[in-house]
Amino acid sequence: MSTRSDRAIVALAVHEGGWSNHPKDPGGATMKGVTQRTYDADNKRRGVPTRSVKHITDAEVTAIYDGQYWDTIRGDDLPGGLAYCVFDASVNSGPARAAKWLQRALGVTQDGVIGVQTLAALIGRDLKEVIDQYCDYRLAFMKRLKHWSTFKNGWTRRVAEVRAQSKKWVDGFEVERTVVATQPKADGPENLWAAILTFLSNLFGGRA
Repeated sequence: MSTRSDRAIVALAVHEGGWSNHPKDPGGATMKGVTQRTYDADNKRRGVPTRSVKHITDAEVTAIYDGQYWDTIRGDDLPGGLAYCVFDASVNSGPARAAKWLQRALGVTQDGVIGVQTLAALIGRDLKEVIDQYCDYRLAFMKRLKHWSTFKNGWTRRVAEVRAQSKKWVDGFEVERTVVATQPKADGPENLWAAILTFLSNLFGGRA
């Protein structure tokens, strides 16, 4: 874990800090931002018995955040505030979709895999403008989800807080901690296929 990923995980806990199992949450049962299906898959990968995500340990949460989200969105290679912005979106909506919003904001191919072309496109860009565009795309996506009417207040507040905190990080300030209710996932039906495509792209070395 890098110092920046540790800081981003602390900030993420504001929105993903507890237990959630809302019947309309597309992510289903979730603890500290990790869904039951993600936890099951990680346990199977490690060869340990599956169990309720309610019992996930802090060490397991951190390992999943680092391996499946922070590393996938190249968090150590992105500027700090922007890395947090993309990281929060990746946990909430999936790494591939989170990468595509960044690629759209930068005007590069939207293949859902952050690589050298995406990173190069950041050179000389105003990070606050990129963050604003990014959060606009993220919120627009949420508004198209069928559960928008149920979760709109929490999702709107989450994006607004991430936008503000990301900009503070760009300016060199510490990301502040507040306490809000755990937010449901905003991933939509294409998330599974996006994850599969990301895995295959990483496997065969196709990075944009």
